Amino acid sequence: ACPDVPCSTGVSSQVSGELSPLLATALGIPRNFWQAVAERRTFREDRETAMEMEPEERRWPWHGWLGVGLVGVFWTLNWTLEGLRTHWGFFPLWLGYALPVDALVFRRKGDSLLTRNPWAYAGLFLVSIPGWWLFELINLRTQNWHYLGRDAVSDLEYALLSSISFSTVMPAVFGTAELAGTFRWIQQIRPGPRIVPTPRTLRNFVLAGGVMLLLLLLWPRYCFPFVWLSVFCLLEPFNAKRGHRTLLDSTQSGDWRPVLALWTGCLICGGFWEFWNFWSYPKWQYRIPFVDFLHVFEMPLLGYLGYLPFALELFGLYHLVVGVLGLTGERGYLQLLAEEPRSG
Repeated sequence: ACPDVPCSTGVSSQVSGELSPLLATALGIPRNFWQAVAERRTFREDRETAMEMEPEERRWPWHGWLGVGLVGVFWTLNWTLEGLRTHWGFFPLWLGYALPVDALVFRRKGDSLLTRNPWAYAGLFLVSIPGWWLFELINLRTQNWHYLGRDAVSDLEYALLSSISFSTVMPAVFGTAELAGTFRWIQQIRPGPRIVPTPRTLRNFVLAGGVMLLLLLLWPRYCFPFVWLSVFCLLEPFNAKRGHRTLLDSTQSGDWRPVLALWTGCLICGGFWEFWNFWSYPKWQYRIPFVDFLHVFEMPLLGYLGYLPFALELFGLYHLVVGVLGLTGERGYLQLLAEEPRSG
């Protein structure tokens, strides 16, 4: 019996009081991590409190420490174990990346993807799976990358494990893009050229995207770079005509900061993707005509330019799914600039 407080509170106190010192000592995790778990403190409560604080006053969220622990464990395992290991270690490693990035965003602006709407954050993982499979489908024609160790697993295992790994792409990129949106040099960018979503502009987007996709499929050896542009050019007018969120919403007023935040976030992720992949197994390797030189890890240096339009395509794919499903409440979920209206 627990006469004055709920029994769960007594158990929580015991957990936080007895287990956290040992774990904190072993893992370097502060005791307030376990305190937050024991008290079942909600993200919304943390967010509402943090929004009233200055950045230097905000605490480091508990999920950030969880992510740091995942990175420490699975980075070590991924680079030290022999044989197959990345097929099961990729997801926890990249979940470990996404969580501290989200925590850092929360620390800098009192708001983040996870704390803003945990269900929408989980949705990013789901939408990310078909998003990357689309590019795997196109790669069947271009053959720009392949996976060492693919033959070691069955087709069913490959599909399942790959899907789990692919699920981390959007959380990582969008979280890092929100972090980039807090950088002063991006916030202070002045307005640039305006691209207004007029009917003519949207028709030109469709025409450009269709031509690039056709050329890509007909002559993949020469037109392979179009994979990172054609999808975006087809998605943007489709989303605009149906009232879904687009990057043209910003560029029509000359505001290129969301684009720069996406570019910066995806480049940072790209660097970590290639870095962690280099000593992994299974791993990907590239076969890119004409630019297969000056490698930074497995990727040719010029290949990193592909991450710029890839970020825009991810933005378009996410808002295509959100719009088609009628999730109007999530239209403003991604807040690439700190001063954007808050939702949730």
